[in-house]
Amino acid sequence: MEKFDNSYIEMAAIWARNSYCKRRQVGALIVKDRMIISDGYNGTPSGFENICEDENGVTKPYVLHAEANAITKVAKSGNSSDGATLYVTAAPCIECSKLIIQAGIRRVVYRDEYRLTDGIDLLRKAGIAVEKVD
Repeated sequence: MEKFDNSYIEMAAIWARNSYCKRRQVGALIVKDRMIISDGYNGTPSGFENICEDENGVTKPYVLHAEANAITKVAKSGNSSDGATLYVTAAPCIECSKLIIQAGIRRVVYRDEYRLTDGIDLLRKAGIAVEKVD
């Protein structure tokens, strides 16, 4: 476990508070060479209203997860996530795990379990180091 893991997870949790989602707020940071190169939280795409759930409290299908927001943000920035570590407050789903693999992220540190483990299973199958912190 790296020295700064707990600090980065705490920062991701603070970043999650920016989310407008009511069901669950998730935050993510991408760190490379001990520098934060991107951040994200779950929410609607740019230009959409900041309402994540429909009138029945169900998450809208176009809501982006924190990891997807952080990865697409780093793509726009000119930085490279190759070899980076992703800190995320909830374990990645399978869709985000595919993006993590393709982005070249080599390590994922998360705090809360997700109801499905297929994302974590896929990351491990791809040889990505996965660690849970409290």
